Amino acid sequence: MPRLIDYLEIERCPHCSIDKPSLITQWVTETRAHSGGRKRFWRSYLCTRCGGIVTASSVEQTGDISEMFPSSQQLDTSIPKNAREYLNQALNSLHSPAGAVMLTASSVDAMLKNKGYKDGSLNSRINQAAKDHLITEDMAKWAHQIRLDANDQRHADTEAPLPSNEDASKCIEFSMALAQFLFVLPSRVTRGLEGSTPKTVAS
Repeated sequence: MPRLIDYLEIERCPHCSIDKPSLITQWVTETRAHSGGRKRFWRSYLCTRCGGIVTASSVEQTGDISEMFPSSQQLDTSIPKNAREYLNQALNSLHSPAGAVMLTASSVDAMLKNKGYKDGSLNSRINQAAKDHLITEDMAKWAHQIRLDANDQRHADTEAPLPSNEDASKCIEFSMALAQFLFVLPSRVTRGLEGSTPKTVAS
């Protein structure tokens, strides 16, 4: 657990995912609850790479951090291994947007293959998934945009502009939404049903 000191020592910036970020203290404060209890010390840190701010707190002035916002993103284990690994690598590559876009497309491809859509190109698999109502028409349009963006980078299209961090973030946002829709939410529903007690309906 990192400590609440001048430099925040974490593996990756939660904003841009750069490895071993330089996160420098911007301000320091102390808070208490209205009753006077729950004393906490706070610092905000600036990532010198992306300009993002990370806020952290500890119960001691320079103690172990107990809260951090935003926290590093953890992918749900219900997402299939290959798709999850591509998506995790995309998250860790936000500082290299072109690579992040291609990894995101690979994640989308892996999700569809896990659902049985293995034949043809990614283009045809997206279309078939929409036709079978696995995904909505709007989701298919969004998926095609990710596919085309990735194609531009794979084929080094000289007419296509290089993607920005914002472009890569939007691609990842879709892949995360697709993973939630296809795997995470169904898994939570299944666990909820298994953990609930069936109720008898009175006649």
